[in-house]
Amino acid sequence: MKKPLTFGLMVTAGSMATTLYAQENQDTMVVVGSRTPTQIDQVPSAAQVVEGEQLREQTSTGADLKTALGKLVPGLDFGPQGRTNAGQNMRGRTVQVLIDGVSMNNSRSLSRQFDSIDPFNIERVEVLSGASSLYGGGATGGIINIITKTGDEGGPNWESEVGATTGFNHSDDLDYRVAQSASGGNEFVKGRIGVAYEDNGRQYDAGGDEIFPDLAQSDLQGNRSLDILGNLNFQLTEDQTLDLKAQLYESGYEDDKGVYFPNLSSSTPNLNDADIRDGFSADREPETDRNMLNANYHHADFLGQDLYLQAYHREEESSFHPFPYPDDDGSYYFTTSKQNTTLSGLKTLMSSDISDTVSLDYGLDIDREKFDSNSSRSNDALTDASGGLIHDESRIEPLYPDFQVDGLSAFAQGEWQPTEHWTLGAGVRQQYMDVKVDDFQAPGQDLAEGGESDYDVSLYNASALYDFQNGHQTWASYSEGFELPDPSRYYGVPGQTVSDNPLDGIKTRQFELGWRYESGDWKAQAATYYSWSNSAIELVDGLNIAQVDDKRRDFGLEASATRYLGDHWQVGGTLHALKSEQQIDGEWEKRGITVSPYPSQHTATLHAQWSDLDRTLRLQANRSWDYEDYQGDEIEGNTTLDLIGSHQTDFGKVSLGIENLTDEQYSTPWGQRATGFYSPTYGPEYLYDYQGRGRTYTLNWSMSY
Repeated sequence: MKKPLTFGLMVTAGSMATTLYAQENQDTMVVVGSRTPTQIDQVPSAAQVVEGEQLREQTSTGADLKTALGKLVPGLDFGPQGRTNAGQNMRGRTVQVLIDGVSMNNSRSLSRQFDSIDPFNIERVEVLSGASSLYGGGATGGIINIITKTGDEGGPNWESEVGATTGFNHSDDLDYRVAQSASGGNEFVKGRIGVAYEDNGRQYDAGGDEIFPDLAQSDLQGNRSLDILGNLNFQLTEDQTLDLKAQLYESGYEDDKGVYFPNLSSSTPNLNDADIRDGFSADREPETDRNMLNANYHHADFLGQDLYLQAYHREEESSFHPFPYPDDDGSYYFTTSKQNTTLSGLKTLMSSDISDTVSLDYGLDIDREKFDSNSSRSNDALTDASGGLIHDESRIEPLYPDFQVDGLSAFAQGEWQPTEHWTLGAGVRQQYMDVKVDDFQAPGQDLAEGGESDYDVSLYNASALYDFQNGHQTWASYSEGFELPDPSRYYGVPGQTVSDNPLDGIKTRQFELGWRYESGDWKAQAATYYSWSNSAIELVDGLNIAQVDDKRRDFGLEASATRYLGDHWQVGGTLHALKSEQQIDGEWEKRGITVSPYPSQHTATLHAQWSDLDRTLRLQANRSWDYEDYQGDEIEGNTTLDLIGSHQTDFGKVSLGIENLTDEQYSTPWGQRATGFYSPTYGPEYLYDYQGRGRTYTLNWSMSY
């Protein structure tokens, strides 16, 4: 930990030395800190806003959403590059991803929260680091709230974008995207509709070799995505507004390339010597489909208080890549899973100023989540004869038990400002959850009776923030978050009944000390934290899970700083240095790389940027350090460079981005974890060691008019 910690202390000390240049506090308004619009300098936690322009600067190198955020948010791990964000934690724990306050997380723990929206439709991203109970379960490491674009008065207003990415390795090494929006309105109603389409080709590593598909979680090679997002905002009266949003998101595989296994039909079947060939077809292919409706009502003077109401409904269908399973006779069979989630809810919040120095927010959340799944068994003879390229459905089999989770939560959050310098806060959330699980019979197993169980959890927070009134702020806070173990995989264990094995929520507690500073020349933030939990999830019986009474803890430093030099230059960086441990036989050991919550690597970025009114040039370095657990298993780190340039013309902005400038050869963090999850049980390591993409060039044009 010495090197990253030393770097972090240098960043922090260098920022503190600029006290004399402080001018004013940050006044950016966010909702992620308290669920009501709040100045970010009033949030007693590490928080930041990634503006849409910053995000699109990163995606102009060809990076996807999770990869771009991993380079901008210091507490968030670097992105795994495929479709999944499995293992991309914040502060070593689970992050909750929302779109306009609606959670993309599922109790099933599918890791596709970022395969949910195109950056073209994003206005900004609000980030709150650390355990939180603001929006319910899943935020043991932090919250990422994606705020979508809305319409403006006047118009019609148009926005267009076209881009292409390639590594020049082959004719199929080409991604392209097009996007268009229209917006406008008047003082009574405003609206916007945005449509973004992306078509991905094949991807190649730094050695020029085609990257093997991610058989476990599926990837974005050969993928087509369509994001249609529309909204209408009504000014009902002077004090009342109604905001309606709808989204259709489709992201699925449309290519004919697949993994060819030459030895499936041999006398000793195995998965060795595979390569990538044309001819892939399957009745069920990898895809993520979502439909979402979201309505928000605000009354600014309801009985002298602010009233916020939100109703939402989300339907999601997730399908995966055909996956090889070893059979009892030594052969392999392939199945493809489909998993469906429906989430509906209602949120109410009242915000009132009891006096000039005391405020109170309180409310009620109600939600219902339904889950069902099945598995498509491929025709063994046809699949073997084609070397695993053709997957015709022979039968549908049960995959996991179906379940329903009903949640009811009440919360209250108070704030007191006794002086102009001090702000004190405290809150509580009482959450009740009822879990209903259907009867389940896995192939070849006895019937497992379903049932119903319930639990409740009390979550507390307290904070103190001190504002020096010169650009500096410091805070101390205690907060709690929780997650519910995946009911489908928990009760998928043979013989695991609901009545004998009720689920319980896993609570994470966190202490944090932080400091932020902003002036005309500096923008900096640093926080140290310690989080721990007294129970955890472990893999058992293949890929199912069990809840165990084992302790886990994470502690570290999260920091970011930007220095503005004159009118054109800025330099800066981010750092996240942490230690993740589990308790084994009473001793703290470095957490295993496949142990939940998955441990994170130290990460850091550095950048230098020059810009004027029309042009920008940015050089950015991204560094992750090796992580070795108590068993000697390792996730190797790497260093990559990105170069981003743009020029504003009379006919739009033209940008050129080069990602992985030095053509670094590396395995993604997910690829290195996946080998531990799936090999050797489900095949040799090379099948799951998902590689990072080599050097790519992205040319992009955008225009607002």
